[in-house]
Amino acid sequence: MKYRVNFLPAAEDDLFGIYKYVRLNDSKSAAEKLFNKLHEQCNALKNYPERGHCPPELQFLDIYDFLEIHYKPYRIIYQVIGKQVFVHCILDGRRDMQKLLQERLLREL
Repeated sequence: MKYRVNFLPAAEDDLFGIYKYVRLNDSKSAAEKLFNKLHEQCNALKNYPERGHCPPELQFLDIYDFLEIHYKPYRIIYQVIGKQVFVHCILDGRRDMQKLLQERLLREL
């Protein structure tokens, strides 16, 4: 049973921001490879979106509407509604996730 994967504008901005950062600080090929892998990870949610887990920072706030998967240090935060997956953000897990998630996701609720 396939789901439709939708990238919200903030997630698209995250993806391109990561690409730009890696391209400036590493190389174009590294940026393209990472961009493609992150995009591939998101699109793979169409087959098994329930494989993710609730981010612990949101569990702490009793919010269970979001799931996450990981690729290297990046955390892909998404929501499943019906037969659709909404990718909300793609964040570097080395940053202050509690603060980022509160700023990014809680303003949407």
